[in-house]
Amino acid sequence: MKRLYGMMVLLLLTLQASAEKGEKALSRQEARQCAETLKAAWKDSLQSALLTAKDEMCLRLDSLTMPLHWELIGDEPADGRSLFISLHGGGGAPKAVNDSQWQNQWLLYHPDHSIYLCPRAPVDAWNMHFQTGFDEFYRRMIQMAVAFFNVNPNKVYLMGYSAGGDGVWRLGPRMADSWAAASMMAGHPGDVSLLNLRNTPFMIWCGELDAAYDRNKQCQIRIEEMDSLHRADPQGYIFEGHIVKGKGHWMDLEDKAALTWMAQYQRNPYPTTIVWHQEEELHKHFYWVSAPADELARGKEVRLSIMPPKPNKPAKPSNTIIIERCDYSQLTLSLNDKMINLDKAVKVLYRGKTVFKGKVKRSAATLRHTLYERNDSEYMFPVQIQVKLNN
Repeated sequence: MKRLYGMMVLLLLTLQASAEKGEKALSRQEARQCAETLKAAWKDSLQSALLTAKDEMCLRLDSLTMPLHWELIGDEPADGRSLFISLHGGGGAPKAVNDSQWQNQWLLYHPDHSIYLCPRAPVDAWNMHFQTGFDEFYRRMIQMAVAFFNVNPNKVYLMGYSAGGDGVWRLGPRMADSWAAASMMAGHPGDVSLLNLRNTPFMIWCGELDAAYDRNKQCQIRIEEMDSLHRADPQGYIFEGHIVKGKGHWMDLEDKAALTWMAQYQRNPYPTTIVWHQEEELHKHFYWVSAPADELARGKEVRLSIMPPKPNKPAKPSNTIIIERCDYSQLTLSLNDKMINLDKAVKVLYRGKTVFKGKVKRSAATLRHTLYERNDSEYMFPVQIQVKLNN
């Protein structure tokens, strides 16, 4: 992994020198061809950087290790395999107990046409799956699956039971732009915000009699919260909530229905509406929006959308982005031809005022920069616009 980061630093320096010299604007077709070439080289670099982790079935991050167990199930579909990341139970218990819970998780679910991947939590604690800094483990897990097993990055699903369900409550919203869908089984939500799930289908499963820590009551409250969010925004917050009658902490695998439910969805990396609520693990990027690294703080929020096309011209994008709320001094908007028409002028509005209007230039340097910064081929963009906001 150090080799990969060294390559990234070298790449960024090269890009800076290239930008200083100026760079030819790319056509739509040229940008598409450049992206495919970059993607192939990037995938090769991932294979080189993650080969040891793949062979050892273990990820390492600073002093922590995360053992992995995976199984390839069924044939590979034409659009690539799915990846189901399944988090085990346990918590603040002896290592042997958590090891046993991890091994039990291997046997619980069998999603077809997929890689079923069970990470062993790197610590033995109640928050074993989602401590600050752990998100990078899951990013690398996805990168490894994409690089070696041809996983479709838009078909990555998160699930977990008990302490693993606790993990889904946290990782689901704060990494919502990574998941196609997520399912929480028998976990406790704590103080997590659900706002980031606007574009991530989410399931909630809990036994009716699972009264420890008031899981049943807390899950019911969150089901009602998701319902309220969906009613207020019918195009978003897709969810299902199940309080399973007569069941306690163990639901006798009634929750396995989540596999089929999740599999019907794929991630949309370019949603036209974004609600971004900063959680305890601070992230600089969310979908196609980036905020200044030195301004990140839990609770800060961004709401924005791409204006829909005119009813009489549905084939023509509006090319107008409306920022409704922003708790930062500026934003970087990453754009591609799937979102708007980059051959036409782009307009950005904030509080009714125009903060950007003009033609943009597709750039090979921007494609390279965004690909290696995000390490997700779906978040490779030929254009970035930085807008300064007067809050």
